[in-house]
Amino acid sequence: MPATTAAVMPGARASAPAAVMPRALGHVLVWAGLFIVVFSVFVLVGLNGWSYYTSPPAVRAHLPAHRWLRPSARAGHLFGITGFLLMLAPVAYSLRKKVRAFKNAGSMKTWIEVHVFCGIVGPVLVTFHTTFKFNGIVSVAYWSMVAVTLSGFVGRYLYVRIPKSLRGLELSSTELDTRAHELAAELAAAELPPSMRARIEAFEHRNVPSAHTALSSFELLRGELRMRRDLADLRRHIAGAGVAPDLLATAVHLIAERATLLRQTAYLSRTKRWFDLWHVFHMPLVYVMFAIVAMHVALTVYMGYVPFRY
Repeated sequence: MPATTAAVMPGARASAPAAVMPRALGHVLVWAGLFIVVFSVFVLVGLNGWSYYTSPPAVRAHLPAHRWLRPSARAGHLFGITGFLLMLAPVAYSLRKKVRAFKNAGSMKTWIEVHVFCGIVGPVLVTFHTTFKFNGIVSVAYWSMVAVTLSGFVGRYLYVRIPKSLRGLELSSTELDTRAHELAAELAAAELPPSMRARIEAFEHRNVPSAHTALSSFELLRGELRMRRDLADLRRHIAGAGVAPDLLATAVHLIAERATLLRQTAYLSRTKRWFDLWHVFHMPLVYVMFAIVAMHVALTVYMGYVPFRY
């Protein structure tokens, strides 16, 4: 029976941290999407929100749902307060990164997952709190929030392209090179047919550009889509060579991880530079949003709209 990579992976991985794939953040997006769908159905159908939100503002006060869904009502207040608290989670994430006392308070991977989930769900709750009316100075805070959320997706795109360890710590170039060599050794130990090794080399040559290659963001995205298509073709070729299913799955996983790692390594410095520029754009929007939200909360309390006091 040919040796499989399972026999060499534990020893090989002991010398360097493993670069993790961005699957966890993909799972967070799925969970956030499911929550939004369930919550929206509950409000729009269970609380008759559809007829309420689609009615002209002048007649909403005469609808039964106005008792629950207006911004100052029980449900409306709850949406706004919960959404605001969720949007404070990214502040806790920033403290986790910058304050030394919190360095051991969970892994960065977990914190970024919470950050992404709250950063998506919070604005949705706030949108229901507004009853889809955007006017006055509060609209500045709302559209700042929208801009923060949209730019957050850009940040997430860049973040997952910076290789990290299992604890979410960025890996150095040396660690990345070590890991790439380990993956090559593990792949060699898989004892694939010689014809497949030539195809694997061609696959890497086609999908791993030089670090000095100047590519636009569109070309980078197109390259990732092409790599997925080429990987599917390569999997079919390896399967057609009569490779056992367990060895096939292991080999394809190693090929995909190595190719992704090499691509990330090639663009590491550039991705970090873009990520730093993204912070310059993202953080002022966050400050504007929270400043106007604080004014909004202070004004509503001053005018007597104390939460849940009726």
